[in-house]
This record gives sequence, structure tokens and C-alpha cells, in this order.
Amino acid sequence: MGLRAAGWVWRLMLLALLTVVPLGLIPAGISLVSPAFAATTSSYICGGDPLEALANNGAVDAVGIPNQAAGTVPGAFVVLRWRGVSLQLPRTNNAGAPSYTDGQWWWSLEDPQRPRFQRSRGTIETFPCERQREAGGS
Repeated sequence: MGLRAAGWVWRLMLLALLTVVPLGLIPAGISLVSPAFAATTSSYICGGDPLEALANNGAVDAVGIPNQAAGTVPGAFVVLRWRGVSLQLPRTNNAGAPSYTDGQWWWSLEDPQRPRFQRSRGTIETFPCERQREAGGS
């Protein structure tokens, strides 16, 4: 196949993806996301309300970074869905358990069963959290 024909093949593949993905027509069992980038979801009750945490390692494949607590690396992030808002917090480079902050909100997993969830607005406001059992869990 010549270079010109190969270029058309790539264009057709891109067109197919741009058509199929937005329409939700991806066949079952096919994932367009590498398992390394796939998000893991956990459920909590924080400050009396349900919170969903989606942890994602992002597009970072840096095996040699010395601070890889719990399999996360700087470049990872967490999305917290709570009380009608979604917060995307980047991972800090603090030593120890993974922690995430945008400068106002703080999410830390020293104890994954009871993560630390705080907001800084002049004073520190803490929202006590407790992990919920996963469906089918014991």
C-alpha cells in the first residue's frame, strides 16, 4: 500500500471514531481507554451526603518517579462528585499517601476507608467521610 493510500486509511479510521464515539455506538467489550488510564470509582458519604470519587492516573507513564504511593504518580487526578458539583483535583507531589488539591479543596487517602476531605476558605472546613460498601461486597 502506498503512502497516499495509507493516509486515506487513517483518515477513514479517524472519521469512523469521530462518528461512532459521540453517538455511543461502541460495541460492548471494546474500550478506547488503556487500562492504565482507566478510572476507578469509589463511593463515600461525606458531610452527610453521597460522594463519588473517580481516581485516574492520567496520561502519565513515568515508572521512575520516586513518589508512587498507592500506584499513583504526579499527573494523576481525582474527580469528586458531591452536592451537585464536580471537582477535578490534581495529585500533589507530597510524600506518603495520595493526596489531591486545587488550592481550595483537599482530598487525601491516608485512610482509604475514611479519607480526609477539606475546603479552605479563610478557615479549614472538614467534611467527615466514610467509604460505602461496593455492590456485591462483603
